[in-house]
Amino acid sequence: MISVAEALARIFALLKPLDTEVVPLREAAGRVLAQAIIAKRDQPPFDASVMDGYGISDTAPEVGARFTVVGEAAAGHAFDGHINPGEAVRIFTGARVPDGVERVIIQEDVCRNDNTIVLNRKLDSSLYIRRQGADFNVMSELKSPRRLSAADVSLIASMNQSVVPVFRRPNVALIATGDELVMPGERPDDDQIIASNTFGLAATVEAANGRARVLPIARDSEASLMAIFDLAKSADLIVTIGGASVGDHDLVGKVAAKLGMERAFHKVAMRPGKPLMAGLLAGTPMIGLPGNPVSSMVCGHIFISPALDALQGLPARPIPRRVVPLAAPISDNGPREHYMRATFSDGEVTAAVRQDSALLSVLSSANALIVRPPNDGSRQAGELVEVIDLP
Repeated sequence: MISVAEALARIFALLKPLDTEVVPLREAAGRVLAQAIIAKRDQPPFDASVMDGYGISDTAPEVGARFTVVGEAAAGHAFDGHINPGEAVRIFTGARVPDGVERVIIQEDVCRNDNTIVLNRKLDSSLYIRRQGADFNVMSELKSPRRLSAADVSLIASMNQSVVPVFRRPNVALIATGDELVMPGERPDDDQIIASNTFGLAATVEAANGRARVLPIARDSEASLMAIFDLAKSADLIVTIGGASVGDHDLVGKVAAKLGMERAFHKVAMRPGKPLMAGLLAGTPMIGLPGNPVSSMVCGHIFISPALDALQGLPARPIPRRVVPLAAPISDNGPREHYMRATFSDGEVTAAVRQDSALLSVLSSANALIVRPPNDGSRQAGELVEVIDLP
């Protein structure tokens, strides 16, 4: 068996970023930027008023100073004249500051009578003018690669760019294996179970901005599995679920080998998730996940999500961890790295009492995984542990 870190490194070695495409800005959220975006204009594109008030040329007028209002400037409706000493322009938030204006007096600081305003209090230090280019300048860059957030999309729009170069979304073929499986909604026999893992992993793939393709269940025969593998030929990543162990009915490794898979590893020193494999099948990366529901989902977070990031041009790195204190003691860990289902609340993390790899209800209630190193000793409340946040 190899470590989780070594397994992830070997998976990354199988991957290379996908090709790129250009999408409309409206479709860019969640995609990974493939090339830097260059601003076509300054932002703001002009000196703009920060407040509603009056623009004047004097930066430090005295209380009682009087000004004659000679015009008005609103957002989208500029005042084109020049403001001279002793003059003021009525100005509104977001309006372009007219020539000659050096500060904006907020409307609460003046009294107005017809076209005359009088400063009625000592001014604070702010000029209430947002200078041209204060946010960014023309030719400023939004660097790549990065997964585009809602704020990034807004920034790109303000740069006056309407299309965005991004990495293509990975197509992921999901293959559940086993005679014991039926699809949700079907009537299982007494010795059958629902193929739940496929749908949880499809959600994991789509959360990483991949395209999940759920293929028919592969039955426990070489012919069935070969036929389903044939359906997966166009995928960027093949993920099998179950059949990766060493029992008589665990055929994934055997059939993949017959199809020419170059195996990168088989078995990882982790719990849950020991019977994990990966390799290249006819040039396509393949990851074989264990069939236990929690094992499959945990391996999806630890291996599939980072793999999809790497395929989309992001740095090849493990899923982030953070360090938090324990709310209650936990006992010794064994020889494998353990990913314990847990709940993070009020700044502390609590391990679930039941850690069986078949208990999806426990995983559904968890919002974190406590990562226990191999042979880690018992830990007391208040000690720090590494955790991975679950979406």
